[in-house]
Amino acid sequence: MSAELKQQVCELIDAMAGELVDASHAIHAKPEVAFEEVFAHGLLSDKVEAAGLPIERHACGLDTAFVSEFGAQEAGPLVGIISEYDALPGIGHACGHNIIATTGLGASLALAKLGAKLPGRVRYLGTPAEESGNGKELMARQGAFDELQAAMMVHPAGVNLITMPSLAVNEVRVTYTGKAAHASAMPFAGINALDGLVMAYQSIAQLRQHIKQSERIHGIFNEAGLAPNIVPDRAVGTFYVRAANGLELASLKQRVQNCFEAGALAAGCEVQIDWALGDYLEIKDSWPIAERFQQNGEALGREFFPLEKMPGSGAGSTDMGNVSHRVPSIHPMIACAPPSVVIHNPEFAKWAGSETGDKAVIDGAKALAMTAIDVMCDAKLLQTAQAEFEQTAAFSSQSLAAAWHGKGGHENGDASLGGCGCC
Repeated sequence: MSAELKQQVCELIDAMAGELVDASHAIHAKPEVAFEEVFAHGLLSDKVEAAGLPIERHACGLDTAFVSEFGAQEAGPLVGIISEYDALPGIGHACGHNIIATTGLGASLALAKLGAKLPGRVRYLGTPAEESGNGKELMARQGAFDELQAAMMVHPAGVNLITMPSLAVNEVRVTYTGKAAHASAMPFAGINALDGLVMAYQSIAQLRQHIKQSERIHGIFNEAGLAPNIVPDRAVGTFYVRAANGLELASLKQRVQNCFEAGALAAGCEVQIDWALGDYLEIKDSWPIAERFQQNGEALGREFFPLEKMPGSGAGSTDMGNVSHRVPSIHPMIACAPPSVVIHNPEFAKWAGSETGDKAVIDGAKALAMTAIDVMCDAKLLQTAQAEFEQTAAFSSQSLAAAWHGKGGHENGDASLGGCGCC
């Protein structure tokens, strides 16, 4: 049964290939940053609605999110298929989210066209603000991923990979406040906020000698004073803090916070430390489902790069990690560019809108749809994936609890911050 359904969804995707490629190019030509994806949200929502499917626009309290669910209520498993569509400031779709948007769209529409033959249900989710803002975590807290048996998406890259190596990350903005004075005539009357930030930066540089190989701390100075002859009364820095998983990140964040507080104490100034609302967690891969995706991709002629040969230092971050700690999930990579062209590079944006990018749209949609059919048709696969997920369920629960800094947490998170999606 599954083989026949897979053939059908592939044929359906081929039939709508022109429409999917046009949609990919349209989103690519109009890049929109986090929470501002009005055009992409409208285009994708219109496509879903035109297919006769129910859709909730502006879902989960987010203007540019949407949710569509279809399939018979008494049918098999409920599978989540995810589209992302935000772009990067200044360099557009250098992460290829136009491809992610349309692979999710193509897979969902093809599965819907199976009609009564669909052996389960699909929840198609449009998730904004992956690059910054942690959109999936915000949606998850509104129940967007509740009741799913599996969740999946595919991300463009320079190679085909079974998953994206990832780290947990959070963004923090630190603001030092001192007292302005004439730097030559009355330096003793000033309190130097820049000194506080500089000392914190140096403390972090020393801390780097004593953190794990999997951990990263990097940052910049946003504000450092107005003129050399004025004691800076305000200094602002932004930092990313990364670790192998959410619990290790929580520990490292406290050590970094200590550095910020030490800088303020040494300089005699005040400090405000604002973490993002939520951590981006590392991806918890559902390997049984991921292996099926790879098999489906290989059936389309794709060769997958061995994960064990990936450089040990290469790891990004994504809010799909937050989904993966709630439900068995996959986040494979599909090649749309040469291996030498990496994401978040302006050159990658060109490839995301190229013929190889178009092929990634079609192959990615097919592989997602076929993998969804595997999950729906193969009870043993789903049982194995769920059992594997449950083995680390307690760890996931702890990570999710430690990841949130909004109201009711041990800190007040800042909604304008959001980590660093897939980078």
